[in-house]
Amino acid sequence: MIKQRSESIEIYKKNNRSDLLEIEQGELEVLSDYLPKQLSEADTEKICKEIIKNSGASSIKDMGKVMGELKKNHADTIDFSKAGQIIKNLLNS
Repeated sequence: MIKQRSESIEIYKKNNRSDLLEIEQGELEVLSDYLPKQLSEADTEKICKEIIKNSGASSIKDMGKVMGELKKNHADTIDFSKAGQIIKNLLNS
């Protein structure tokens, strides 16, 4: 629902629909209050590095193992789309 509101906000901004924009922003704020707070990108990267180190992951083939650990321990605090990109970058370097 958050993603839908965010996409709608962008569309309304492009089309100068301030009336609908205000409604969507209000709904986004209400929905956001009910979600657990997400970790920052720096904190997410720190956790990903720690899990990679502890699990012995060394290549992109180990990504599933790292993601599994993240989901087990941080399911409600990490944005997994960001985490996936961070893990790919760390394992490819």
